[in-house]
Amino acid sequence: MQSMLVVLGVIVGVIVLLAMFIAGIYNGLVTLRNRYKNAYSQIDVQLKRRYDLIPNLVEAVKGYMAHEKGTLNEVIEARNRAMSAGQQASANPGDPNAMQKLNQAEGQLGGALGRMFALSEAYPDLKANTNMLQLQEELTSTENKVSFARQAFNDAVTAYNTKREVFPNVIFAGMFGFFPAELFQVESEAVKEAPKIKF
Repeated sequence: MQSMLVVLGVIVGVIVLLAMFIAGIYNGLVTLRNRYKNAYSQIDVQLKRRYDLIPNLVEAVKGYMAHEKGTLNEVIEARNRAMSAGQQASANPGDPNAMQKLNQAEGQLGGALGRMFALSEAYPDLKANTNMLQLQEELTSTENKVSFARQAFNDAVTAYNTKREVFPNVIFAGMFGFFPAELFQVESEAVKEAPKIKF
């Protein structure tokens, strides 16, 4: 009778230890998922700030670059696509499709801004405009903040993906709904660095 109680006690102890081990895996994955979601929210803040600056930039440039309406419209359209993709990614930063759309939209926006800045070199009065200089400073600062926030997000995603892929976590991760998260990588080589804005 006593040996049966000891065996039963050992079985219950093993079950409790196993449950605590699985709970530890689950809690670790939840912690890391929340970290990368928080890191994305920092990107989201900076992207929204940049999206808000772009219409002001286009308005400041519009008077000087009247013959470049197509380029200015392209910048606004790229901004709107990037904002839409950003909202989708913000809803679920771990969704690979949403992050890929955001990566693509950001690449297009960076390309459109680059073309606008290249064209603006031909307008000396624009380069001297104080409003333009202030917008340039704010946009450059925001681009740097986006880069730092993107790095923090990618670090958090990498830690999460590593935790979910190591043994024995990989056994439980799928069962608990922890799927791989996508990094926020800029696809275009021209956009990987903050745009060099010179007026």
